[in-house]
Amino acid sequence: MKRVMVVTGGGDCPGLNAVIRGIVKRAAQEKDWEVVGCIQAYDGILREPTEIKVLDEKSVAGIHVQGGTIIGTTNKGGPFAWPVKNADGTYSFIDRSDEMIRKIQYLGIDAVISIGGDGSQKISQSLFEKGLNVVGVPKTIDNDLSSTDYTFGFQTAVQIASDGIDRLVTTAASHNRVLIMEVMGRNAGWIALHAAIAGGADVCLIPEIPYDITKVAEKINSRYNKGRGFAIAVVAEGALAKDGTMVYEKPDEVGYENLRLGGIASKIMKELKAAGVEADMRETVLGHLQRGGSPVAYDRILATQFGVKAFELVLEGKFGEMVAYRHPEIIGVPFLEAVDRPNFVQPDSALVSAAKGIGISFGD
Repeated sequence: MKRVMVVTGGGDCPGLNAVIRGIVKRAAQEKDWEVVGCIQAYDGILREPTEIKVLDEKSVAGIHVQGGTIIGTTNKGGPFAWPVKNADGTYSFIDRSDEMIRKIQYLGIDAVISIGGDGSQKISQSLFEKGLNVVGVPKTIDNDLSSTDYTFGFQTAVQIASDGIDRLVTTAASHNRVLIMEVMGRNAGWIALHAAIAGGADVCLIPEIPYDITKVAEKINSRYNKGRGFAIAVVAEGALAKDGTMVYEKPDEVGYENLRLGGIASKIMKELKAAGVEADMRETVLGHLQRGGSPVAYDRILATQFGVKAFELVLEGKFGEMVAYRHPEIIGVPFLEAVDRPNFVQPDSALVSAAKGIGISFGD
């Protein structure tokens, strides 16, 4: 039997299980292939004892409707930066990639399918350069990979954010309030932009269009007459003022390298008060609600297509490639192309123009 190992790395995302199911069900049509899952990204291989599990059709039955991942994930450490605790309590990071590749070969694993975002795929490229047979699947709710039209999980995050706006509208109208909703997306404003249009927000602030708080205040005030009215603002966690910076904290978790974004909604509320907005204001941070729960139908379908295509790339020996959606086809693109540049909202795009056409202010 030939063996393919599936890895889910980085943050969790609606649709991960649908990808795993797609891989397993496609592999089941080939009588000489077995699928195994590595627990918590590559950690399962690096740990002693090894933590991998056989994935067959029975074990993946019905998981396409479930959020999360049945094999776990992590966004800390990894084969190139494995944390080791020193005697004084500090940590050092060592490269265990060569050791991991030897262990993968010893276990009779012929190929690896790595499901993850840009960070995970950069690791995939490095492992491929070291001789590992690896194929990638793009995963991020942020939709910030330029080599694919969409990433699975994005539409679910947008739906959750849009539902949030729908609920905030009724309470904002009841109390004549300004409600500011902060959504994920890191350096990309895709979730905020789509949700603002779908939910009918009045203001949308995204990283790609730095805002002028006086113009945001003007839009908010225009929604009120003699103290009556309400307004909804959707703010991407990476949004920033002109000549300003993103709001973030440096993490203190061992092995976690990303800046922890968050707090921009609170900052904007204070700025609006300072700019003279007298309306009652509240903030709502959706946070990890956008990453949890059952994926919408679109993401289940896209994730399934990605899973099937990933295994077919393995069959064809097209290693060093990541699955991508280029309408209407599901194709493979080299890792170097996949992680070459991020996918950001273009300020002059048709979608931004449409949002401005219905009166949404970007504070520019």
